[in-house]
Amino acid sequence: MRGTVEAGRVALTEVHRFPNGPVRLGDTLHWDVLRLHRGVLDGLRAAGPVAAIGLDSWAVDYGLLDATGALLGNPVHYRDARTDGVAPRVHRTLPPAELYAANGLQELPFTTLYQLAAAAGTPQLGAARQLLLIPDLLGYWLTGARVAEVTNASTTGLLDVRARTWHTRLMGRAGIDPALFPPVVEPGTTIGALLPHVVEEIGYAAPVLAVGSHDTASAVVGVPATEPGFAYVSCGTWSLVGVELTAPVLTEESRAANFTNELGVDGTVRYLRNVMGLWLLQECLRTWENPDLGELLAGAAREPAFAAVVDADDPAFLPPGDMPARIAEACRRTGQEPPATRAGVVRCVLDSLALAHRRAVRDAAALSGQEVRVVHVVGGGARNELLCRLTADACGLPVVAGPVEAAALGNVLVQARGLGALSGTLTELRGLLTGHTLRTYEPGGDAAAWDEAERRIAPEVPALP
Repeated sequence: MRGTVEAGRVALTEVHRFPNGPVRLGDTLHWDVLRLHRGVLDGLRAAGPVAAIGLDSWAVDYGLLDATGALLGNPVHYRDARTDGVAPRVHRTLPPAELYAANGLQELPFTTLYQLAAAAGTPQLGAARQLLLIPDLLGYWLTGARVAEVTNASTTGLLDVRARTWHTRLMGRAGIDPALFPPVVEPGTTIGALLPHVVEEIGYAAPVLAVGSHDTASAVVGVPATEPGFAYVSCGTWSLVGVELTAPVLTEESRAANFTNELGVDGTVRYLRNVMGLWLLQECLRTWENPDLGELLAGAAREPAFAAVVDADDPAFLPPGDMPARIAEACRRTGQEPPATRAGVVRCVLDSLALAHRRAVRDAAALSGQEVRVVHVVGGGARNELLCRLTADACGLPVVAGPVEAAALGNVLVQARGLGALSGTLTELRGLLTGHTLRTYEPGGDAAAWDEAERRIAPEVPALP
């Protein structure tokens, strides 16, 4: 994406798009990171010349470098099965309550801490001299500089959530060498200039700036909220649902509710819960060999509400595979008749996601003490009218949908401020986004029906006060 900032407005132009899919080699699921690097170079050539470059990506996954700086194999995909059953083993040394007090993270089986525990004793980890998270690895190949941008580093489980630095004591207790980890930098920092061979490849020189390199951190910057009292749903493959705070919430109630305290831009905390997101729908479409999504969504809108609902965060839905079959099995486990049609499956997915958004928004408000008056849905899910309408109905709050490219907009805003082309607080930066296409969905429907649907999938979970 090429971003332009002029006359108090931020505009985006898509200049290059390339695929990013997992690759299974033997029994391990990998990222094809060299293909991603090729795509980045091609995109930079198409975008240029530009004043600066910023990279953001997904979290937790990493590449390992040897003593010469060479990559030791393709990074392993977080959906790989190598972390199955690893967390309980780690917890024998580092109990969950102690971990939460240090890193503030939601319990997720693929956190970097557990990936490294799964890799313990392997020749690759033994040969490693540096660990770089995915956007930092791509930045290293552009500049030669090795850093760890703080918003993404905070997803590893190895960062002190209060101090915003590596938690070396925790690393030591986990048997992880602190020397693997480069210095932590904040968004807005200049990482370095492009290497000469990169300049030759893309045809111009430009600095690389640290942004919120976890795409959710950039997406939250790109939330067009100019007043306090908002929740956000950064909705794509995952739905990241929460509120923006100035300090972490590290209570036992917060840990039990499975909320995470990931770090954001300008010293903020992204207090949120990871919800499985549109992955459920994406995997259904892949299983069905990609039928017309518009027709399916239109059919789903005609289906009766709550005919079947599932817990969107059921770990059974995490791996790739036959998602419709797993949804049907989840329905049977809770005494429900599985959907009989594809449109029924899609309606089940979207009702279930709206329920998960509802739980997360309400829990975030209750646990943080922050009032929520509006929910902003950003990312690809903002285009899904049915999901946005259902989320408004479920939460009983207005939903403002858009912008779709919130992560790219947040990335560009932080770059522009780092260059001095913009100034101001996050609220002032967000004020530049109000010209983008937004749609508001007012709540409707029957709140009691949502309560009843909730009880069908989670009857044993008491509501937070």
